[in-house]
Amino acid sequence: MNTESVNLDASHPLASGLTADSRLIRAYQGTRTDVTPVWFMRQAGRSLPEYRELRVGTRMLDACLDPEMASEITLQPVRRHHVDAGIFFSDIVVPLKLVGVDVEIVAGKGPVLGKAVRTATDVAELTSLDPATLDSALAPISQAVARTVAELGATPLIGFAGAPFTLAAYLVEGGPSKDHIHARTLMHAEPEAWARLMEWTANVTGRFLRAQVLAGASAAQLFDSWAGALSLADYAKYVAPASAAAIAHVRDLSYTERAYAEYRQDEAADTESVNRSVPIVHFGVGTGELLAAMHGIGADVVGVDYRIPLDEANRRLGGTVPLQGNVDPAMLAAPWPVLEAHVLDVLERGRTAPSHVLNLGHGVPPDTDPDVLTRLVDLVHEAGGAASGDTASGAAASVGSVAGVARG
Repeated sequence: MNTESVNLDASHPLASGLTADSRLIRAYQGTRTDVTPVWFMRQAGRSLPEYRELRVGTRMLDACLDPEMASEITLQPVRRHHVDAGIFFSDIVVPLKLVGVDVEIVAGKGPVLGKAVRTATDVAELTSLDPATLDSALAPISQAVARTVAELGATPLIGFAGAPFTLAAYLVEGGPSKDHIHARTLMHAEPEAWARLMEWTANVTGRFLRAQVLAGASAAQLFDSWAGALSLADYAKYVAPASAAAIAHVRDLSYTERAYAEYRQDEAADTESVNRSVPIVHFGVGTGELLAAMHGIGADVVGVDYRIPLDEANRRLGGTVPLQGNVDPAMLAAPWPVLEAHVLDVLERGRTAPSHVLNLGHGVPPDTDPDVLTRLVDLVHEAGGAASGDTASGAAASVGSVAGVARG
């Protein structure tokens, strides 16, 4: 990838200023905003009745590659929940499909590969597929992003991609796995083949992410769903370099904006311009022991799952890294007072970090009541972003009473 900065097109939502001053982007840059921004992983899709109605008769990957449908699905939760960001509706295996890998998403199971990649010969066969072909094959993705951004206006869109290890784990296992034993075996038994596989997956997923940002996404998130299966030593040696290579496809993208005095507390800031890079978030499941290493790949923001509290995550990261997370998805089905108390606790612990974007510690469960998510967004917005537990609690009580009347 380029080592020099590449300016985004002037019409890009960040470069034009449309999303540059949004709560989400400011929080990702480390600024604590007046209101904590909130969005949910997997907010687009399975929990919404309008999504299920739209998807009738359409396979998952077909939906992902239909620009009109992918855009509409991305927009649905933004309209319904009034979240502070859209997350592009797609799947991490889309670039694998487009580069020529035999993969389908099986309902109730997930991605299933036509052939597992278990040997050095298998890796050589797979990596003979040229990632550069994605530059034209990703046109439906770029079109879907552009359509979505045009509708979102000042609400930023987050692009996303699977981290190289998670893609490699699917490829080697041939589908979902509980322990990723075959992937971890290949890592140690055939280290040279593993390195080639990781270089290839980094190139494939990095191009997927870059296409989304160039088409209008205002931030990028790299998901490492299975990195929690690794030791810190294995992650650092066999995985982190590839993850760094993946985000390098976005790391060089930048834009110029006017500095805002209200955020920078600089009297001359309104006449200055600053050069900024596109914010990059890195999230993993079960990765509490890997947080510092995951930040070390070059991410700006670290997503934290529900297994450790945010104040502990902040401590492990040295108190200098913006955090995203980490409401336990299981709490979404709990009685409202239980969920409310949990969310307020997450907000309070998040105030120990430089900035915080509230999210779940994993994706929205498919049977979640959408009204609960809407009510949760209201709670977070009313609670504010200042470091004051009393302010948050008072606002939460107000939201609880109003929401109780409005929604029963």
